[in-house]
Amino acid sequence: MYTLDTNAIIYYLKDDLDAMIALHPIFSDSDLIYLSAISELELFSFSHITAKEAKQIENILSTLKIISVDSEVARLAGSLRREFRLKTADSAVAATALKTNSTLITRNISDFQKVKKLKLLEL
Repeated sequence: MYTLDTNAIIYYLKDDLDAMIALHPIFSDSDLIYLSAISELELFSFSHITAKEAKQIENILSTLKIISVDSEVARLAGSLRREFRLKTADSAVAATALKTNSTLITRNISDFQKVKKLKLLEL
């Protein structure tokens, strides 16, 4: 099981070779793939997003399980943010991976390395 960081989807959509190689088999597999609702917010908040890109994002999101920021995720994210000085969005993504007991796929490994209980896969 995997949780995708926002940047994993962004690089995949930009046809980044490393992202394509890493994520294509994961998208093809039957394992559950999670995404924080905060990442969904980030994906749709870019001012330069085109209608085609929005459709591509919709297509990818339809294959993922979106994890809402409920009280459990919010408290865990708050604890991670406080303890490890993570950015708010990163703490929510990390909390999602911990809640789902999944491996976080990200290009920004250094943002999350301080959280030792987090399983990471570099994109």
